Amino acid sequence: MGATETSPDRLIPVFDLRVTPEDLEAVAETLRSGWLTMGPRTIEFEAAFAESIGSSHAVAVSSCTAALHLAYLAAGVGPGDEVIVPSYTMAATAAAVLYAGGTPVFADIIGLEQPVIDPDHVEALITPRSKAVVAMHFGGYAAAVDHLAELCDRRGLVLIEDAAHSPMATLAGRSLGTWGLAGAFSFFSNKVLASGEGGLLATDDAKVAAFVRSRRSHAMTRGSWDRHQGAAENYDVPALGFNYRIDEPRAALLSSRLRRLPEDVTRRRELTVRYRRLLADIPGLTIPFADDAVATSSCYVMPVMLEDRSSHAELRLALREKHGVQTSLFYPAIHEFTAYRERFPNVSLPNTELAARSEVTLPLFAHMTAADQDRVVEALAEELAR
Repeated sequence: MGATETSPDRLIPVFDLRVTPEDLEAVAETLRSGWLTMGPRTIEFEAAFAESIGSSHAVAVSSCTAALHLAYLAAGVGPGDEVIVPSYTMAATAAAVLYAGGTPVFADIIGLEQPVIDPDHVEALITPRSKAVVAMHFGGYAAAVDHLAELCDRRGLVLIEDAAHSPMATLAGRSLGTWGLAGAFSFFSNKVLASGEGGLLATDDAKVAAFVRSRRSHAMTRGSWDRHQGAAENYDVPALGFNYRIDEPRAALLSSRLRRLPEDVTRRRELTVRYRRLLADIPGLTIPFADDAVATSSCYVMPVMLEDRSSHAELRLALREKHGVQTSLFYPAIHEFTAYRERFPNVSLPNTELAARSEVTLPLFAHMTAADQDRVVEALAEELAR
């Protein structure tokens, strides 16, 4: 017989998604309705998500990448414009700048204990071609968006937030994703709020919201749901748009899961506090972020930084093969990927490169047990002691 869910030999995954009967019923009801593309459930989810983060507008799209692309376009990014982005993030943060015709300019992170974009380096990178700055909230912990907002205001730049990791995370009582012109969220399968695929752009700017709503559906002046409700059949396409629509089953699933999000994030915070206590005395580790930052984070991932980077690959293999503990990497440096190294060959970001070679992502999910955590920590301690 194979390992059971409670067996000490089962693989502990980095992420584990549970779909409840309520989730299944929400999706089944949508399928029974016969209306599967954007419609009333998408509108319902957008309103609920906007309320949950205190944003005036929320526009659901097919992915966080699509949200970033539309955010850059709404900010006016085009050929000849530079957008300052972290390299320590998912490749989409920079790729969407290229989609818009702009040039990503890579900024370093503050350091291993604070692996978010460094405002001082951002300021040093500003040129007359700079159009926007992107703050990515790593792991659901706030980047210095308060300082970056002030810097962008002072220098005439647009602030955009990559909030892919960050629903329910805050800084100074204000939701991440609401500090700049727009915030982009992800609903990918491993995210805090997951639907498999999907994303959302949040903004307080009505013109940006209208722009994104139009461009996500080929810039058509009438969508399918409008026509289904009896609006005029004729429509125009006044600009170049995209097929960035989300669908109704995903929107229904997200609405169902959003109702449990406060409970899930509370549990993630409890697990993170426990992790940090258990890991604190293990030699050879740096634990990013401060203990008091946990209470305002979404606690999307549990990252640790290895002091002995030479054992990085061997450690991860041993954790999986010997102990049944899956790990991941958040993130390789974007500027070291082939597609970016060829475009931007002279980028050097010491802190980012150090983090990319040091970080190991430990398992974390809302229904993780104390026994799971103990196994992870004991396995890590054993391997680091070799």
